[in-house]
Amino acid sequence: MCQPFFVQRWRLGTDRYRPPDEPICTAEYDVVELPDDTVPKAFVLDHHYSGSYPAARWRFGLFHRGVLQGVAVFSHPCNNRVLTSVFPGRPTDSVELGRFVLLDEVPGNGETWMLGRCFSLLRHEGLAGVVAFSDPGLRFNRRGEPVFGGHVGTIYQAHNGMYLGRGTARTLTVLPDGSILSDRAQQKIRAADRGVRYAAARLVHFGADPPSAFERACLTAWLQYWTGRLCQRVRHRGNHKYAWSLNHQVRLPRSLPYPKQIDT
Repeated sequence: MCQPFFVQRWRLGTDRYRPPDEPICTAEYDVVELPDDTVPKAFVLDHHYSGSYPAARWRFGLFHRGVLQGVAVFSHPCNNRVLTSVFPGRPTDSVELGRFVLLDEVPGNGETWMLGRCFSLLRHEGLAGVVAFSDPGLRFNRRGEPVFGGHVGTIYQAHNGMYLGRGTARTLTVLPDGSILSDRAQQKIRAADRGVRYAAARLVHFGADPPSAFERACLTAWLQYWTGRLCQRVRHRGNHKYAWSLNHQVRLPRSLPYPKQIDT
């Protein structure tokens, strides 16, 4: 299991870790805004453990000599208060770092360099700031094997993020491989909302019978039955929350002491 001061990397759904002080040869890398979700979504779904993609507003790619090796997706959260509790103005005046995925061959300080480039580009959009979360919780699959080492936000600390404490504690719905069936995905199923077929397919993949009909009453009962049979309920103490101002007129509260230990 990783030490919390290492930086997290990804490769085909598995988290990996590198020392944070490895230098990156910036002359060999470029950070480029991506025009749509096609490329970053495929990259995130291939490599990030969550197996999900957020509601993107801006997307950036890290290219090493023309080869994509990382993606940062800045998105809008499900709850506007995630942003408005930190930054003034409308919810759309700030943004969440929804996914940040670098492959394991990128040197250790590649994240902080890429973050700096992304933030510079986002300043031109007139945003007030960025929030980001790190998940410090260990996670195991049904066989008891560790599948996610947890991280305290080492790169956010290295990039001088203001630590604002923990997000809301909650109960996670953990699939047999140790990944999470998010509350948002479950709500899509209950409401027969857009994306319901993709969300339901995650349970079908692990052995659930396909829904007999995509109607609210049917889907609510179907979700309750199959999550009860296939999933574990795990209490989570809340993700660590960080923030950065992108506007010199926007002042953030004083940072709390940085966390150093993963949850066990």
